[in-house]
Amino acid sequence: MTDDNHLSVLAPLRGVTIRCFRRAYAAEIAEAGFDEAVTPFISAMPGVDPLKDRELRGEKPEQSCCGKNIRLVPQFIGKDPAVLAQCLAAVRGAGWGFADLNCGCPFPMVRNKGRGSGLLKNPKTLEAMLKAGCETMGEGRFSVKTRLGVDSPGELHALMDIFNAFPLRYLAVHARTARQMYGGECDLDAFRRVLEAAKMPVIYNGDAQLFNLSAGEAQPFNFSTFQPFNLHGTMYGRSFIRFLGAKKDSAESLKRYIDMSLEELGHPSHVVGRIKELVAYWRELPVWRNRWPAVKISRSLDELRCAVG
Repeated sequence: MTDDNHLSVLAPLRGVTIRCFRRAYAAEIAEAGFDEAVTPFISAMPGVDPLKDRELRGEKPEQSCCGKNIRLVPQFIGKDPAVLAQCLAAVRGAGWGFADLNCGCPFPMVRNKGRGSGLLKNPKTLEAMLKAGCETMGEGRFSVKTRLGVDSPGELHALMDIFNAFPLRYLAVHARTARQMYGGECDLDAFRRVLEAAKMPVIYNGDAQLFNLSAGEAQPFNFSTFQPFNLHGTMYGRSFIRFLGAKKDSAESLKRYIDMSLEELGHPSHVVGRIKELVAYWRELPVWRNRWPAVKISRSLDELRCAVG
């Protein structure tokens, strides 16, 4: 899917690309050619052991993810540098060699508390978080996922002196502002300005079409438009999730995921909520357009299984 110098990363989608999902769709993730997967964020909170988080529980550091040679990178969210350092020290002490900082979560309830994309509004805290991450994990072992800004697409560019001061592994940039959430157009001009200013490798994120849904074929994001700049790779999220729903065997794969989720969670209602969150990404696909209304109103596991077909 990519050349040897272009990193392909499975994006962290909260509630979707979780541990159980990565295991249920291991074959599809490997087939897509991902080099690594970033976990949905783990909260860096006082007194919380990140190694007990569901995302890392049972996972083995520096070994294959999804049954193939795909690196798994734990991502953390928070605004306390000391707590972040403690969490990173715990995972590094357990053998995890890489980690990531969530500096891009767009949801108001997160950013208004100064976490996620909210860090872009507090340069001093941002700088302290980067310092804690790089010092704890080591040079070239700490990455950041962010947005172009919160309100304006020029905010990230204005902060590049701070980011450039640290030996980041890479900076993954979703080419939208937090206010845009996941709607509207990606601002490729603003992304290009960040790319030109960056001293670290940069990964593109945002509407990168991994697959042609109608043809069912690989369709890598055309990053040649950003050459000769050093675009290090591409991060794919929603396009890969939608592709899974477009596959002819998507219902059978989903049934497998339902069974694995029930084994993990135990409570049927929790499984129903998890599956609805995934299928919501598929609701406009021809295969799922007629099924989605029934999935959406399912109140029990039996109703959900019937709606899936």
